[in-house]
Parts: sequence; C-alpha cells; structure tokens
Amino acid sequence: MEQPLKQKLILLADKYEVSSFSDGDPSQFLHWYKKTADIELAAFIAAMLAFGNRKQFIPKIEFILKTADNSCGSISQWLRKGAYKNDFPKGPQKFYRFYSYDDLQTFFDELNQITDSAGTIGEFFKTRWQTDSSQELAAVIGQAFPKSRLVPKGKNSANKRVHMFLRWMVRTDSPVDLGLWKWYSPARLIIPLDVHVLKEAQKFGLISSKAAASKKNACELTKLMEQVFPEDPARADYALFGLGVDNL
Repeated sequence: MEQPLKQKLILLADKYEVSSFSDGDPSQFLHWYKKTADIELAAFIAAMLAFGNRKQFIPKIEFILKTADNSCGSISQWLRKGAYKNDFPKGPQKFYRFYSYDDLQTFFDELNQITDSAGTIGEFFKTRWQTDSSQELAAVIGQAFPKSRLVPKGKNSANKRVHMFLRWMVRTDSPVDLGLWKWYSPARLIIPLDVHVLKEAQKFGLISSKAAASKKNACELTKLMEQVFPEDPARADYALFGLGVDNL
C-alpha cells in the first residue's frame, strides 16, 4: 500500500475515533451502565440489533434496556431473575425487521443461561475460548447461542454485528471502545464489514469493486489494514465507516 493512502487512513481514523462518534451510534449504550456485567449485556444486545436504519433500531434497543431498568434496576438483574419472561411481550408479531418478540425471548433465555452459569458473558466467552484458543472468538460466541436467530453464525458471512461487539470489548485506549476484555488481543480482531466500510474500501481500491460483505473479504481487508495499524487493524473501521456515513 502506498504511503499517501496509509497516511490518509490514519488521518481519517483520528478524525472519527472521538467520543462524539457514539452520538446516534449503538456504541452509546456502552455508557449506560457502570458495572461490567451490565455493560457487556447492553453492548451485546445493542450489537445484535444494530442493522438497518439507526432511527429504527436505536429506539428498539432503548425499549429493551429501559424495560429492564424500570423492572429490576439493570439489564443483568432483569435477565438473571428471568423478569423478561413477564415484562417483555411474547408472540409471533415482529419486534424489529424479521425478528419477532418470540425470537427475543429465545435470545434472552440463552443470555439468562450464560449469565447463570458464568456470572458475566465475558467470563463465559473467555472460558469457552481459552479451552481452544485456535478458534476465532466470533465463532465461539455463535456456538453459545444454538437457538437464537439474533446471533449471526454464518461460516461465510462477515458477521459484522459480532465483530463490532468485539471491537467494543477488546480495543483499548479508545474514546469509544472500552477494552474490557484484556484476555483477547486487538491484533486478532476482524473489521466489522458493513455496507459503509465495504463501499469506502472499494473506492480506495483496497478490495475489489465486486466484493461482497463476506468473511473472506472482511479477513482480507483486515490483513491489509495491518500495514496501516499494526497490532490494531480494526481501528480502520473508524476511518472507513466514518467516511462512509459522512458520504451518505
């Protein structure tokens, strides 16, 4: 990669990786709570619903978290006590896009089981991953939710939502990402490849103009970004995503 392009990507990352990035972004929910258990759960729920139109999914995330807070004081207590079974609606009617209220109940059930067994989802995923650290952490997370449709599990998919959640949990020294999971290296993160990142990467000639949002292309783009951000390639997400949003 030519030096001028490297420098441009660094400048773009510097421009967009600021605290105001969270304004109107699902990362805003990382800052709703102070306890690790609550932060992790709020972040995970937010990430799994973060697709489509922000004006549509942000209120859906708020609805879940406010329902939990009003009922039990926090999202972790709401899930661990099983209060969602009575507080959250049930039924086949749609909650958001192609996910129904019943889909949310299944999702909450599996989160309940995870937190009941390990205390926090971070501890659960840490233990699971450390038993076979050759696996990608995203795959470990997908395996932990065998029934939930909300958690992406596609072997060939870019799995943008899971990788965005991992960026939040793993990257350190960031005004946005919290770096709570010190046990996983930022060097192993994969860029959350969504439509904005894909289009900007194509404009810069970083990937083929015909490339799709696949795992293969996400990994290839991430590998290329190691030239720009050694040991922290996911930082390129800010440069490409931020520019993509501005260019809408």
